[in-house]
Amino acid sequence: MQVAVLLLLVAALCSATLALDNGEMRVPPMGWLAWERFRCDLDCEHDPKNCISENLFIDMADRLAEDGWRELGYVYVNIDDCWSSMKRDEKGRLQADPKRFPRGIKELARYMHARGLKLGLYGDMGTHTCGGYPGTTLDNIDLDAQTFADWEVDMFKFDGCYSNATEQEQGYPLMSKALNATGRPIGYSCSWPAYQGGLPPKVNYTELGQICNLWRNYGDIQDSWDSVLNIINWFFENQDVLAPAAGPGKWNDPDMLIVGDFGLSMDQSRAQMALWAIMAAPLFMSNDLRTISSGARTILQNKMAIIINQDPMGVQGRRLVKEKIGIDVFWRPLSKNASALVFFSRRTDMPYRYQTSLSKLNYTAGSYEIYDVFTGKSMALKDSAPFVVSVNPTGVVMWHVSAPAKWNPRHFYKASVCVYTANRYDLNEEV
Repeated sequence: MQVAVLLLLVAALCSATLALDNGEMRVPPMGWLAWERFRCDLDCEHDPKNCISENLFIDMADRLAEDGWRELGYVYVNIDDCWSSMKRDEKGRLQADPKRFPRGIKELARYMHARGLKLGLYGDMGTHTCGGYPGTTLDNIDLDAQTFADWEVDMFKFDGCYSNATEQEQGYPLMSKALNATGRPIGYSCSWPAYQGGLPPKVNYTELGQICNLWRNYGDIQDSWDSVLNIINWFFENQDVLAPAAGPGKWNDPDMLIVGDFGLSMDQSRAQMALWAIMAAPLFMSNDLRTISSGARTILQNKMAIIINQDPMGVQGRRLVKEKIGIDVFWRPLSKNASALVFFSRRTDMPYRYQTSLSKLNYTAGSYEIYDVFTGKSMALKDSAPFVVSVNPTGVVMWHVSAPAKWNPRHFYKASVCVYTANRYDLNEEV
């Protein structure tokens, strides 16, 4: 296990200087995002509580501020598509829809700031947004970046509908420079890799980390377990490429948390929360915080899951084991020689009793303190002691593992050059 830790640390340290230099999002950002739950609902006459309007975002800001979310780190309130007028103003600037956002984006941002929150806004580098609203073409990038800064926006998501690969290659770096040139710290979310298949050679993750704070790699999440599972499969099947790209200030984004919506059971909701924490993923909820169930709230407000997600070392976790019986084991190294483990069941029949030991997962000799993230129970466990975890169908068991008092690594690794090769080691073998 210590070989894995050291190699991942080398990768993280070597890439640290290649992150976007705007000081933003040194840990994965957390908050609320409208899209998955509320989409492009424009019917404010018949559906005033759920349409895309300033009232919806004020309601969610109030819930974040008053219901314990803000104190846990959920501070962003993010507007997605369909917020703008269909036309730019007389000076060529984007403008909010005057009926649905009568006070404008700047006043909405100030409402957030007065409550210790931040405002995120959406745009698109094509001729139109995905919903058909005015886009930010190459000739409008500087103007729009300054407009967002003038509005006191804290985060900007740049989508890629109605643009081609050449325009994206120019536009995403140009927007990064334009946002920085405003002098206002604005976290920058890029959809670029999702439009280029998410993988090299079309996606250059070294370059991406220099211009974006986070990026969407894959398709949009939907309110279903199949959608969540597809995302999990893609991210961990490609972990050798994706994990080294992530770190403080630059994050892979597997898309929104749909915990509290309609498509997931409680076990599946815990699974999404656990695996997003293992991936060091941004935690943007897309649900209705006004009516969320107590069960969903408990999952999303789980303090240890959030601590794991927000670990300042910023190393993205990996899948260690994929068993033919339908059990996967995931691991993430954390600060202070701690780590996190997730035992995940792909089975759909009944709870499965999975037996292993910490030594089989390549933990070094010693006694460890185990904290079960979702039950709150603790125990001491020696590395050599066999244990059994009972994992519900499509569910997880998640552990925080504290390091032994004395660390005696079985391996020694000396890095003479700053190079990371994903397949350099096998977690089941000594090197």
